[in-house]
Amino acid sequence: MDKNIVISISRKYGCGGRELAQILAEKLNIKLYDRKIVHIAAAKLETDDLNENDLLELENTVNPLTMAFFPFRSFGINLGEASRGIFLSEAKAIRRLANSGSCVILGRCADFVLDDLPNHFSIFVTADDEFRTERGKNVYGGKTLKELNIEDKKRGRYYNYYTGKEWGDPTNYNLVVNVSKFSLDDVAEAIIKYIEEVQVNRTK
Repeated sequence: MDKNIVISISRKYGCGGRELAQILAEKLNIKLYDRKIVHIAAAKLETDDLNENDLLELENTVNPLTMAFFPFRSFGINLGEASRGIFLSEAKAIRRLANSGSCVILGRCADFVLDDLPNHFSIFVTADDEFRTERGKNVYGGKTLKELNIEDKKRGRYYNYYTGKEWGDPTNYNLVVNVSKFSLDDVAEAIIKYIEEVQVNRTK
């Protein structure tokens, strides 16, 4: 596999996309950036530059959000000029993070923001309702499928507004994976093999 690789993960809520991103980052020994880290990087870019020391600090001292975070409060609300400015700042931060080295970026429309990068692979993670219902109950604090779908509607509204594309449309991504019938570890291995195969074919 090429040394410099960027993977963006978009996912339906309740599919284990965050865990899958963590597994991929660990298997590839690369950094994981999520909403929390992107927010910090965007704020830094607004006041100064994001230099090598800042990037090192993000990588070594800022931990990604855990499963206990409150999901997507900002999605789908206050869409307008002020929030567009925030989106543009985050997009700039995402590109800076991606250009600094190999990484996995979770959410934040990174698939759209990084679409022109040749070393970028965009993944959309989905699952059937039975799988999501079970995880909602046992992993996501007892959330119902209805609650999971409400969060997805917010996520989709945010994505559609800022990208002009439809969230979850398979044509927006390099690979769509359904995790319902496989372990997340097996899915991560399959994604890695897919990326390796694409890279081999590109060199032919």
